[in-house]
Amino acid sequence: MTITNDEELQALREIGRIVADTLAAMGKALEPGITTAELDAIGRDMLERHGARSAPETVYGFPGATCISINEEVAHGIPGGRRIMAGDLVNIDVSAQKAGYFSDTGASFTVPPVDRRIEKLCRDGKRALWAGLGQVGAGKPVAGIGEAVGRFAQKNGYTLVRNLASHGIGRSLHEEPKEIATWPERSERRVMQKGLVFTVEPFLSLGANWAEHAEGDRWTLYSEPRAPTVQYEHTVVATANGPLVLTLPG
Repeated sequence: MTITNDEELQALREIGRIVADTLAAMGKALEPGITTAELDAIGRDMLERHGARSAPETVYGFPGATCISINEEVAHGIPGGRRIMAGDLVNIDVSAQKAGYFSDTGASFTVPPVDRRIEKLCRDGKRALWAGLGQVGAGKPVAGIGEAVGRFAQKNGYTLVRNLASHGIGRSLHEEPKEIATWPERSERRVMQKGLVFTVEPFLSLGANWAEHAEGDRWTLYSEPRAPTVQYEHTVVATANGPLVLTLPG
């Protein structure tokens, strides 16, 4: 989607704030013993109280309001009876729509006590996201996002999952421009137009470079090779002054 007026921007700001607040509430509720279904219920309640609907559930029939992925799971983890334990690495992805506008955000959390390597991975995951966001702006090359994230990962000894890309968003959950790489991609020639709405969501890892389904589960994605992996995501607008981040808590 490319924003054409202030009404569209305000609607996107509203749903962006809702998903950001939902993510923050779920992160705050993380504690040993809580099940992913109980955590998902907190997210569902937050969305519904603000008049929003889960995007993966309504668009794709996903079996949950939010995606909750633990440890070996990289993305699209299904909420259920699994209990979160001390030492776990938990990714929460929240996307929703209200009044026909969509937004998407995500973050990885630790449940103390955790290995120092995992704590550092989380800190650096946020830094990788902002390295990519720093390349967002009207008239800038889309390839700059992946190049910046790639430089950060290489400098700090990480790998990047290269088959989970960022994407356009706005009037639908996934729209043009599709497959925005958060890794260096030589074939990328697109340029960001003023008002373009899309996500930036690198997957930074201690060794994985791919995500794959396990047999019998068409939703959950696992790291390949198996390695701790984090994801941080914002929905942004490309402006003449750089990125306008829509998914910050209110």
